[in-house]
Amino acid sequence: MSVKQISIFLVNQPGSLAALTKLLQANEIDLRAMSLAESEDFGIVRIIVDDVFNCNQVLKDNNYVCSITKVVAVEIEDKPGALVNVLTLLGDNGINLEYSYAFLAKKAGSAFLILRVPDVKQAEMILAQNGIRPITQDDLSGLFD
Repeated sequence: MSVKQISIFLVNQPGSLAALTKLLQANEIDLRAMSLAESEDFGIVRIIVDDVFNCNQVLKDNNYVCSITKVVAVEIEDKPGALVNVLTLLGDNGINLEYSYAFLAKKAGSAFLILRVPDVKQAEMILAQNGIRPITQDDLSGLFD
């Protein structure tokens, strides 16, 4: 049920992210979510896209260093405390949250999160048992139409 995230290493210099997004645009790859972390010399761009296989191939063909990682994507209520519930469930069950980022979709009343955890299946099971719906790669398309 997990979602595949592509992590891309970029040199930390003006125009690097623009060049990456132009490449995605030229190849009609639609970004669903994005997170950027940087250090002095390089950045890591984490993206969720509509076509993981094609995107990965385009990146490699254009000499980008990238990798694919399974992450948990969840839909939660868009209200105060909804994030606390997710984080508490993970922590109480011994699941470490390595990083997280949010994304928007065309569904009123919902918020969407990407969660990087060591054990994707365990996290999805615990969240689902507690009424928090994990999203699949296929579900992503319906959220943006």
